[in-house]
Parts: sequence; C-alpha cells; structure tokens
Amino acid sequence: MNTLNIGIITGSTREGRVSPQVAKWVLDYANAQGKANFEVIDIKDYNLPFLGEGFNAGVTEFQNKLKAMDGFIFVVAEYNHSITGALKNALDWAREEWNNKSAGIVSYGSVGGARAAEHLRGILGELQVADVRSHVLLSLFTDFDGQTFKPQALHKANLDALLDQVVLWGTALKTVRK
Repeated sequence: MNTLNIGIITGSTREGRVSPQVAKWVLDYANAQGKANFEVIDIKDYNLPFLGEGFNAGVTEFQNKLKAMDGFIFVVAEYNHSITGALKNALDWAREEWNNKSAGIVSYGSVGGARAAEHLRGILGELQVADVRSHVLLSLFTDFDGQTFKPQALHKANLDALLDQVVLWGTALKTVRK
C-alpha cells in the first residue's frame, strides 16, 4: 500500500494566532519519524466564506486538498470552552472529503484545550472520522512564552503514540475507501 498523506489542520485564523507554530512542531516531528507524508493545511489560506453565505474558489481548493488526504491531525485552540468558529466552518464546508479517515488532536488552552478537543470529537464522529485516543494537550502556562510556542519534552511520547495511531487507523481506513 502507498504511503499515507496526513494533513495537519490549523484550527485558528485570527491575527496573532499560535497554531502555525504548533503545526510546524507537529510537522517537523512527524517528518522525522518518516511514517507518512505530512503537510500543513492552514484553513486561513483558503479564505472560506461562512457556510451558507456564498461560495468561492477557496472552497473547491479546500475540498480537493482534503480528498487527497488519508488522515488528519487537528491543531485545536480552545476558545470559550470549544473549537474556533473558523474550524467549525471549515469542517462544515466538506462532508465526504472527511469520511472514513483517521484523525489525531493536538490541542492547547488554559486546560490544554481539553474541552475544545471533546467538542471536536463529537463533530468528527458525525463526519465519520475515526479520531484516535492518544491526544497531545498543550498548556498556555507551561508550553508557551507569550506568543512563542516552547513545548515541553514530555509531549513527545504522546505525539509518538498519536502518530502511530493515526497512521495505523489511516492505513486500515484506506481499504474502506477503495
């Protein structure tokens, strides 16, 4: 079977966001493991309109990018105890493109983004995405120095487990999509 393509989805579009730093950390670490082809998919790059308020070329580009993926790692910021509106909107712009693929979650917030991750898991279930158990929770108090991401080394064990599970489930689900 061919090597999997795993998209690392940034979950925030606001000015001053740190999700690109977290996504780059995941990308660099994942690429060093060599278990799949990884790439960052920054939802901000697609200029997605709010669902129901029009359609643009970015929507088609986004959907086509998702189609090419076998799994995902979501970098999730916690806003008001949930995921960002931008991430929810991006999730809503696709349906079949998400189906029968694996996903891991790397979240951050004052309690590691745990509440946002739990909300995301419910949405992923509806989209027929198999989210894995392993989860990387990053604290705004210990893994960030202001707007600079400085992860503690202890997160690598959870990231290893997450990558293993996303690849394992992604491989199995690829046979379902054939």
